[in-house]
Amino acid sequence: MQEIKQQFKVEIANKKKQRTIAVLLLLVVILLTFNMLRDSDTLITHNQANALYAKNTITQVIVDGDFIRLLTEEEGYKIYKGAINKTAFYQKYPVQVRSDNTYLYDIFVLLLCILGFVFIYRMIQKNKREQQEQQEKRASMLKIEEASKIQTVEALTSTVTFADVAGIHDVKEELEEIIDFLREPKRYHDLGIRLPKGVLLVGPPGVGKTLISKAVAGEANVPFFYQSGASFVHIYVGMGAKRVSELFQKAKQMAPSIIFIDEIDAVGKSRGGMRNDEREATLNQLLTEMDGFEDSAGVIVIGATNKIEMLDDALLRAGRFDRRIHIDLPDLADRVKILELYLLNKPNMVNIEEVAQMTIGFSAAALDTLTNEAALYAMKAQGPMIETSDFEAVKDKVLLGKRKLRPLNQEEREIQAVYQGAKALVSTWLAVEFDKISMLNTQVLIQEQEIVSKSKLLSYIKVYLAGSLATKKRYKEQFTNGAKDIAQAKEILGKLVVEYAMGDNFLVTSKQEEIFLRESVSEVNTLLETLDEALTEVVAHLLKYENITEDECRDILRKIF
Repeated sequence: MQEIKQQFKVEIANKKKQRTIAVLLLLVVILLTFNMLRDSDTLITHNQANALYAKNTITQVIVDGDFIRLLTEEEGYKIYKGAINKTAFYQKYPVQVRSDNTYLYDIFVLLLCILGFVFIYRMIQKNKREQQEQQEKRASMLKIEEASKIQTVEALTSTVTFADVAGIHDVKEELEEIIDFLREPKRYHDLGIRLPKGVLLVGPPGVGKTLISKAVAGEANVPFFYQSGASFVHIYVGMGAKRVSELFQKAKQMAPSIIFIDEIDAVGKSRGGMRNDEREATLNQLLTEMDGFEDSAGVIVIGATNKIEMLDDALLRAGRFDRRIHIDLPDLADRVKILELYLLNKPNMVNIEEVAQMTIGFSAAALDTLTNEAALYAMKAQGPMIETSDFEAVKDKVLLGKRKLRPLNQEEREIQAVYQGAKALVSTWLAVEFDKISMLNTQVLIQEQEIVSKSKLLSYIKVYLAGSLATKKRYKEQFTNGAKDIAQAKEILGKLVVEYAMGDNFLVTSKQEEIFLRESVSEVNTLLETLDEALTEVVAHLLKYENITEDECRDILRKIF
């Protein structure tokens, strides 16, 4: 209503301005017309003037600068002064001399017309600018109003359960107590148990982070609020924070419930560097909302990201995202289960083991796409069911442009197995804890300690060097798959010498780094000579199962030694 009144006032003001401009234009036209009519006398010759003199029709003679004006009852005439006998005319007719004030008046009228035109032009331009500003303001108001009309936060009812998600056995175990808490939050509260406010799912794209969160909601049978991190980022200040506030308010009203924020790094990036006030305000609101949770609120926030290193430290501290669950690309056993799930309701004669073997590096989403493409290919070929050959036919199509998902050939698999197997053995031997080492990923658990020993840091360096040294020893060749680990080893080595000053006599020199590096390489090579038989066992295990745990690696070492 207020906006309508304001718009009405603006329209009235515009109409007044238009009337003022019209009146001023009319006045200028009148002045110009009057000035033009003032000099409407006809210019005549000497003979014509004498004829008027002889007829005695002249009523008045006016001396006007270089002209003599002869006025009759019908009209006026003018003639140059030197063209007539002025004495005769002056003696016979009344004479009037036009003064300089008359010229000043003409000049004044001319200036007034010019000023009038300038004023009217400025008024017109100003009116145009004001109208344009008003239109821009109205458009801006409409945009803000549209942006402020945040879609009503609606809870979804998830029908997905863990039965619909394959290959994440470890993740399911981590989330079981979260599900139980959501089912019966009062029981936990009565016992004084506080569960994590937030769970952060970390993993590469396509591993099923969104599907897992939906499965948690489906298993717990609670409302599910889905938001993308990008949906909180607005160009209008305050819109993102308002959206966060409304989301958490709705979730609390419907507790127990789950808030899932996909790609949380879009709103939760580390603050500092290039400022973005709107994003920082949104992040601050998110932190405030998570801090404001009561223990019995019954709301769990699940975030998903593949860039945990970009998240702000305040978002990761205790009391917010307390629990982090890493989800890796599926290994061989996981891919078998995923393919079994995707082929469950499709007529097929597929050798799932064979397909799983040739899809190393595929995410769950990539396997889903591959299965669908194979089904389409089989339908186009008018086959009665999907066969293994259909998967082989479409595999390259699915992988086109996705270099990082290119499957390893047999030779590459063996090289990678030696590389990862050496890291697993050296980690176990040097007591560097790890959860699981697969063909493509290494989950070395670098403990978050305030005080770390020099020997522990050197052990990390040796683990990162082990793969490259093992492949070089076995194949008499160096390979590119060790680039990231070598960079990691160099980073730790640099900190050890420069930042922690753990060199001889606390000296910081490049030579000291070289000494540490040579000693580490020598020790790892000696260790690999000792563990050569065990490495062969570990490589065979990796080629068969595509992953190995610390316990499995320790069992192999016990058996040989």
